[in-house]
Amino acid sequence: MRLLKQQIDQKHGSGFARLLPEEPEDMWHAYNLIQPTDILTARAYRRVTNEYGSGSVSSTRVPVDLTILVESTDFDVASGQLHVSGKVAAENTVVKLGAYHTLDLELQRYFKLEKGDGWDSVALEMLREACDTERKAELWAVVMGEGIANICLITEHQTILRQRVEVAVPKKRKGGLDGHEKGMQKFFSTTLDTLLRYLDLSSSSTNTSANSDKDKTVPLLLASPGFVATAFLQYIKTTATNANNKPLLALLPSILVAHSSSPHLHSLTEVLSSPAIMSKLSDTKYARETALMDTFYTLLRKDDGRAWYGPREVEHAVDRGAVGRGGGVLLISNALFRAQSVEERKRWVALVDRVREDGGGEVRVLSSLHESGRRLEGLGGVAAILTFPIEDIEDGEEEGGQGGSGGGEGDGEMII
Repeated sequence: MRLLKQQIDQKHGSGFARLLPEEPEDMWHAYNLIQPTDILTARAYRRVTNEYGSGSVSSTRVPVDLTILVESTDFDVASGQLHVSGKVAAENTVVKLGAYHTLDLELQRYFKLEKGDGWDSVALEMLREACDTERKAELWAVVMGEGIANICLITEHQTILRQRVEVAVPKKRKGGLDGHEKGMQKFFSTTLDTLLRYLDLSSSSTNTSANSDKDKTVPLLLASPGFVATAFLQYIKTTATNANNKPLLALLPSILVAHSSSPHLHSLTEVLSSPAIMSKLSDTKYARETALMDTFYTLLRKDDGRAWYGPREVEHAVDRGAVGRGGGVLLISNALFRAQSVEERKRWVALVDRVREDGGGEVRVLSSLHESGRRLEGLGGVAAILTFPIEDIEDGEEEGGQGGSGGGEGDGEMII
């Protein structure tokens, strides 16, 4: 996301930011930034009908910059389309004041955003994160089986199915292995060609100087039941060597192979949670957040008073100063900051500020489009790892379940 212009009063939160989405991931950032009661200005196209004295009528589509008071947002993860609806807040020659309109935000088309209740600390952090040009893809993954492959892009904020490859492969039969092997070779060739269309190997090949940062290489994970992933890796090596494809040869050290229970997309969660893969991906934001959720559940099973979840319980722990320096971590879903109620959003922003500023603890805002975020949503969207145990949270009506004494993980599948 490119920041074209920013006029924000850091003290009072007033002002605006003019932004230009440049890649699909930017639409996810825009979805998180734009909330109900915000004021959004973007380019739209409206059909205008003109009647002439002769009785003839003409209709044309004209571009117009519309300003709306946001009421709702709709984000299609698969297509990356963001639709924002609300009432027109600034009259113009095409649309009347107060009329309902839906703005379709698109790549390479700027928009201007003013926060209805001011730019708070969480919104400013989201803005900085959205405009951080170094935050790109964290991992490419291919979950595959015989004749089927799901090519996925895992970023800091979401898991996106880029392409599904299906090729008919004859079954193994006595005396008929050639048909199966030829089918697998065709499948591997189609999968690799499809994968290379998405991987930007040209840029990595030009960044091979002694001063280049090797840590910026995006890993590629191959996962499958049986030995399909291993065979595909061997096919990649052979293809790269025979063609002397230097960018593909440079990619080989960053390829990881793992076992999955099925060739389907839901197995990706299982693969990424395995200790072997987690250790190799320890530098990625996704891996760090998954490890934090695993630590939380370990403490929860121990029932030692250091793991709590649910709004009332976590707020009580923060009030006691238990989510502070020395290991305290607040885990909160970004979905809570998109609540319709302004007061509800302010509640969670205040909680984040108290942990960071007063207690000096760590805050992790987990994406609802990652498996770790979905697990957290199953606990009410907020949880905490405490610096010291608390055992005396008073009984009473609970808002989001009681932590520290059991509880299971959410059952929802990962959104793709």
